[in-house]
Amino acid sequence: MADGFSEVIHVPTRLRVCSILAEVGEAEFGVLRDALGLSDSVLSKHLKVLDQAGFVGVRKGAVNGRTRTWLSLTRAGQAAFKAHVLELRKLASTADDLTP
Repeated sequence: MADGFSEVIHVPTRLRVCSILAEVGEAEFGVLRDALGLSDSVLSKHLKVLDQAGFVGVRKGAVNGRTRTWLSLTRAGQAAFKAHVLELRKLASTADDLTP
């Protein structure tokens, strides 16, 4: 694949996670889970992959005595997401030349 394409980000759920985080900057785990319609365990698995790649930052804190987790794209994550989207745009532009 081309330089900007990321196998880590390309998985649809992770692509959606990156898209949401790029838009909002930071999101609480539960809000992200609900926005994506995922279970805690499924979202956690995808976030772990993004975290291991250095694309997602995790911040924990207490709210009303309960531990909360907030997520955001790291600088590396922002760069990788931007490069991936640019590569997808290049790939998608070839469809413009197709005749219906």
